[in-house]
Amino acid sequence: MDYETLLYETEGEIGVLTYNRPRIVNAINVRMLDELNMFWLERQRDYAARVIVVRGAGDKGFCSGLDMKAVATEFMPEGGATAATTFEGQNLFSNVIRLMRSCPQPVIAAVHGPAMGAGLSMALASDVRLASEDAFFCAQYINIGTGGADMGSSFFLPKIVGWGRAAEMCMTGSRVPADEAYRMGLVNHLYTREDLFPAAVAMAREMCSKNDLGLRLTKDAFNAALNGSSLEDANRMEDRNQALIIADGITKGMTDLG
Repeated sequence: MDYETLLYETEGEIGVLTYNRPRIVNAINVRMLDELNMFWLERQRDYAARVIVVRGAGDKGFCSGLDMKAVATEFMPEGGATAATTFEGQNLFSNVIRLMRSCPQPVIAAVHGPAMGAGLSMALASDVRLASEDAFFCAQYINIGTGGADMGSSFFLPKIVGWGRAAEMCMTGSRVPADEAYRMGLVNHLYTREDLFPAAVAMAREMCSKNDLGLRLTKDAFNAALNGSSLEDANRMEDRNQALIIADGITKGMTDLG
């Protein structure tokens, strides 16, 4: 479908999602929030795209989070906000994160410039984070007067960088530059701005060269572990997945022979 605030293109089995509000560092307004929910919902049964690369349009950055100008003009309901309407709006943001995790495609975030607030959370919800040398990451939520734990940051960050570093990021709202993000394990690899997107596509192609069912079920297994499964639960998930993949391969081999 056509989007107003997003661009979506496919290169073979690779889908490329671009946040497309470059003049304001791809900040999220109501339209973009709705379109992000629609986009990730559509990916749940998209069997053509095997890997999704996410990036920000323009030179300024990946995503600066919530469009603060839109808060008063777009997010505020007629008659003023209540606890109920605020909760409903908040749920639209967190639903984007849940849909990113539940979609079967591995998600590679290619981050340049700022990934702040919601931008940070969308990077965290990705399976792999690649960054340019000018990228920086910021749990911006506490800097705008809200709690520092938002949109999955308290869930993902401690698992990725450890409790202390996660608490520091969320409680101070300080910026973490790319080199520090790499040292703390927040990003997998650093690249020049020019090499960032080609590197993300190259990684996506490598993933696409693997077994289709195996790739999807690997993300499934990581999700189970991420959500707190025990070693026994993880083993059962892995054993189930391997049996399904091997059986699928045997079935396809028998079909080919027939």
